[in-house]
Amino acid sequence: MGYMCMTLLHYFLITSCIVDAFEPVTTSAFFGVAGVGYLGNKLYKYLFETCDDQWIRFNSSNLELALNQKLFGQHVASRVVLKTLTGYMNNPNPKKPLVLSLHGWTGTGKNFVSQLITESIYHKGMQSGFVHLFTATAHFPHQKHLEIYKEQLQMWVKGNVTKCPRSMFIFDEMDKMQAGLIDSIKPYLDYYENLDGVSYRQAIFIFLSNAGGEKIAEVALDFWNKGRDREEIELKDLEMAVTLSVFNNKQSGFWHANLIDKNLVDVYVPFLPLELKHVVQCGLAEMASRGIDPDQDVVERMAKDMNYFPKEERLFATQGCKVISSRLDYYI
Repeated sequence: MGYMCMTLLHYFLITSCIVDAFEPVTTSAFFGVAGVGYLGNKLYKYLFETCDDQWIRFNSSNLELALNQKLFGQHVASRVVLKTLTGYMNNPNPKKPLVLSLHGWTGTGKNFVSQLITESIYHKGMQSGFVHLFTATAHFPHQKHLEIYKEQLQMWVKGNVTKCPRSMFIFDEMDKMQAGLIDSIKPYLDYYENLDGVSYRQAIFIFLSNAGGEKIAEVALDFWNKGRDREEIELKDLEMAVTLSVFNNKQSGFWHANLIDKNLVDVYVPFLPLELKHVVQCGLAEMASRGIDPDQDVVERMAKDMNYFPKEERLFATQGCKVISSRLDYYI
């Protein structure tokens, strides 16, 4: 007879053991067989991630706080992500999965926002077994294997949504994705009640891409040239430009994609190019995250040494905040 003794039973205000093979005496005699089964189930859910509200529960307040305090220079993206995600997660009967497409130059916060989204829904954040990250260059590198990738991707999505309807799939480097690949999951993003007995309506799909970054920068630069405040930029000023540039870009994984043509992307989230003041904010946040007292002079010196464009005005950081962590080491 095997026993698995665990101190975590204190969580349930008792001191005993879980019996692998229930005997009529010992633990089952004290709690009853049903009680032992209930206790074992509670412990399992406490120790191991399960697809229920103990491990998966949306916290809009935490997301709003994180976006306001940790994401810099992205008032449009923050507002769109919070409103869209809150509306979807509070809808008990969505008609389709949530599909977000995040666009902007490198270092503007796309990956960071996808991380904040997972942390607002899953107790384990990006480490959750229900969050699946795909990177184009790592998972789908060879054009000659396109048909194999399509089949594998369909099986992966279907299998994981079957296991947990509230699964999340993040596709990074969509601008490097093999053309035609993403359309293999187009049926799963559509308005079907179910496909082969599986409903995808609670799943979340997030695409990350640098495509459209130039158009977004053009809009931001135009506002600046006209003396208009950056915070005046709204989603309507950017969304159409991003959609067209992505759909017609042969270098993008969205090139002539049916899922875009059929309007299955719920919202295109534009990330504006960052200015020097935003790079400084990123640097101060990085120092604080390391447990170092933020030093304004050090961070400003680092930020001013970075590359900006247009060349004369030095308005937008070419690498955003992506290289802050490694560059900061040189200045501390």
